[in-house]
Amino acid sequence: MRLVLVGPPGAGKGTQAEFIAAHLAVPKISTGDIFRANVSQGTPLGVEARRYMDAGKLVPDEVTINMVRDRLAEPDAAEGFLLDGFPRTTPQAAALDKLLADLGTALDLVMELVVDDDEVIRRLSGRRTCRGCGKVWHIEFDPSSVEGLCDRCGGELFQRDDDKAETIAERLREYASKTAPLIDYYGAQGKLVGIDATGPVEDVTVRAIDALRSYGG
Repeated sequence: MRLVLVGPPGAGKGTQAEFIAAHLAVPKISTGDIFRANVSQGTPLGVEARRYMDAGKLVPDEVTINMVRDRLAEPDAAEGFLLDGFPRTTPQAAALDKLLADLGTALDLVMELVVDDDEVIRRLSGRRTCRGCGKVWHIEFDPSSVEGLCDRCGGELFQRDDDKAETIAERLREYASKTAPLIDYYGAQGKLVGIDATGPVEDVTVRAIDALRSYGG
């Protein structure tokens, strides 16, 4: 099965991507992983991407898409894959459709993890990171025994700027303007299925796998 996972920040895409890919026995492919591999290996695309990154510029879609093309052409993706973090915009989605057509295939399904903004803010703004060991706690879902101190190493816990409510709200606005239109794009193709992403991680995984089974996954 060839699957794309979409959803707002804080929807649990990374966690669910791991479980779903394992269930389908396909590779989980994230653009972050692709970028790191190309840059660390010094590939021509990696060198080009690094040039933009060092200049503080966004890597052009063309470079990103060519990296994705190379990754999807690898043998482990021949029978299917799960894309996490790509596409992010409708132009990228159209480019992905063309790329797959060139490879003689197409997406089977796009799964949207559905969660409202208030829940995203609750999830992300409650995170606290240890200055010592880097472990992430949550004031509601996974609190440390002593407020402000890490159970693992005793380090000070702090709230990252990315986890502050005002930053999260800005990320959600960006998602709504750039990525949410993907929902209409794939809905028009009849490839979209929405999954309620609230509640325990295990419950969300069960819903996702149940939905996949109804699509033959």
